[in-house]
Amino acid sequence: TYSVTIKSDDHLFQKRFQETPHFQEMAKHRYKIEAKNAELKQRHGFDVARASGLFNMELQAATTIFAVNMKRIMTLINQK
Repeated sequence: TYSVTIKSDDHLFQKRFQETPHFQEMAKHRYKIEAKNAELKQRHGFDVARASGLFNMELQAATTIFAVNMKRIMTLINQK
């Protein structure tokens, strides 16, 4: 048996985009962003909303990112 996948125009557009030099260049830097997102989620509880509502979620995001940035600043200061 075999299967044939019929791709939509959106799939074909995305496939062509992923073959562009711009996409290839940006993909090289993705690991840095993914590592930071993983830290936010695993070490700082960013994977679960603490309260409901858009404002509360934005507040949680801002405070979590602030804490991670402060941690990074302290690391850089201590390296000097």
